[in-house]
This record gives sequence, C-alpha cells and structure tokens, in this order.
Amino acid sequence: MGGGIGGLTAAIGLRAAGWDVTVYERADAPPATGTGLGIWPSALRALDGLGLGGEVRTAGLPQGNGAIRRPDGSRIVALDMDAVTARHGEPVHLVARPALLGVLHGALPAGVVRFGAPVGDATALRTEHDLVVAADGIGSRIRTALFGDRHGLRYTGATVWRGTADLDTDAGGETWGVGARFGVTPQGPGRTNWYAVVTAPEHHQPALPAPDELRRIFGGWHDPIPAVLDRYATSDVIRHDLHHLAPALPSYVHGNVALLGDAAHAMTPDLGQGACQAVIDGAVLAKCLADGDVPAGLREYDRRRRRPTQRMAATSLLVNRMSQARRFLPLRDLVLRTALSLGGPPA
Repeated sequence: MGGGIGGLTAAIGLRAAGWDVTVYERADAPPATGTGLGIWPSALRALDGLGLGGEVRTAGLPQGNGAIRRPDGSRIVALDMDAVTARHGEPVHLVARPALLGVLHGALPAGVVRFGAPVGDATALRTEHDLVVAADGIGSRIRTALFGDRHGLRYTGATVWRGTADLDTDAGGETWGVGARFGVTPQGPGRTNWYAVVTAPEHHQPALPAPDELRRIFGGWHDPIPAVLDRYATSDVIRHDLHHLAPALPSYVHGNVALLGDAAHAMTPDLGQGACQAVIDGAVLAKCLADGDVPAGLREYDRRRRRPTQRMAATSLLVNRMSQARRFLPLRDLVLRTALSLGGPPA
C-alpha cells in the first residue's frame, strides 16, 4: 500500500522476483511538483540492482561540494562531496521528487498502481493476499493498527518551508543561525531547491504572511538567501511541522505485513536519507522474498533493515537537535566539525 518511493521500489523488485503486485495509492495521480532529493551511493546501488540506477542518475545531477555556514557567510565546516566520491565511487545525485517517481512509475506496467484507492483497513488485504507491504507514509494507519498509539509521531520543535526558486546556485549547503537554518541545493539550470527551518511551537501560525515572516528571519543572511526569498511568489512552497517516530518499533513485520520507509522509521530530514532508506528498504524486501517463503523472508528483512535505519533515525535526530541550538553555538560548531572529520555523512 502506498505509491511513494518505497512502495514503488518494493513493487518493482517483487514483480521482478515473480510476484503478482497491486499498489494502492490514495492520490489521484503522481505529483507534478516537488523539491529535490539527495540520492546517496547506497541507494543508487539498490536502484542499479533493479536496473534503474542509470535512469535516476540521468534524471538528476551530481551534487558538488558545499558548506555549512553562519548567517554572515563564514564557514563552519565544508561538505566534501569529493570525499564521498573517493570512498564510494560516485557522488550524491540531486533528483527532483517527481523525476524519481517518474522513473519508478515507468518501470511498472499500466494498472499495477491503482490511483485514488486509499486503504482504510488492511484486515481484508491481509486475508486476501500472501503479503501486505505497508508503505503508507509518516502517518501510517497500518503502523498504528499493528503497534498501537505508543509508537507515534513526535514533534521536533521545528517547522519547515520548502520550495524551488528560479535562480542559479553554484553549490549547496546549509546556514545555521540561532534556532533557524536555511538550505539551498542546485536542481538544474536556473532552478534551486530551498528550505527554511524555524524553531516554533507545534501548529504555529506566524502573525506575518509567510514571505514576510521568512524575510524577517532570514532577509539579512548571506547571499543567495535574500535572492531566493525574493522569488517566493513564483516558488511552489509547502510548509509542515517536522516529526519523527518514537519510540522505535520493536519490529518492521507483523504477521504477513512488512512496514517500510516512513511507515517504519520516519526520521527528520537532517541527513537527507529518508528517500534513500525507503529505496533500500524496498529493494531489500524484494530480495528477501524472492523465493516466496514469506515468514522467513520477512524475518530476514527485519534483521537486515531495522537496526541500520533506526541508527540512522537516531543520528538524524541528534543533528536536528544540534541545528536548533540556541546556546553554546561555538561548542555546537566544534562538535559538528569533529563529527564530519571522523567519517562524514552516511553514504
């Protein structure tokens, strides 16, 4: 269930292994707009295993070196993508969400994905099918039905605006202020992804309209941030509060149901790994079930994916807490530099 990145990846892999697959997607059509995603080498290798890695690379562009900076433009730490390439054979690729979903949809025959088909209760599906893959997102109803309200979404203390601007940027990165940060990444010629994260109460509604509120907070920060905000009116902007799943699930499987992606391990976006881990979940699940032994395959999927993704989620939450710091900023910057020098971001 769920025609997002993880659900489609699982569907492609399972069909290749001989399964008869149906994807139930509540939206009426694939999304036409969306911001960019960083697809790391591990996820690209998983897509290579499905024969789709080349298409995804072509749909995006390699991410160049960048930096995390202070609002005045001074650098806290470099983001060395050359080091990622040296360790893993290729860089991170920046791909627009609609483009990635387009590649995944294109790998499935017409009719496999049923649009406008929300699933309110998985009980019938569990009875009628050998396997149910719950890829129904961060607010997964299936997760709640199987594991209860104890494992739910927790507010991180921050809200985010995401958009794209008609603007060229040479390099990506983030700028960390006091309880606020701003990020930009190139999307292609004349297009830049951006996001603005602000510490705020949950469901907070600023007194000012969004463009004015963001200019109030970020308008005096270094270039190109003011230029990005000047193009707010022509951006496709979404805003939402940031949540993560806590406590972590005791298992990613229950009977003949497997959870993957945000349904299994909703994490903050601070490592840029949400989409990547959903891709890997889907590919691994398909491999584990290739021989048709559902109980053994689901046990193996849980063994291979639960601990790595939960460690990733915990690390991402730690970075989130650091980025929202309002005191001891020199110590924060030192910890960040040390962490990146010891191994860098996961690839």
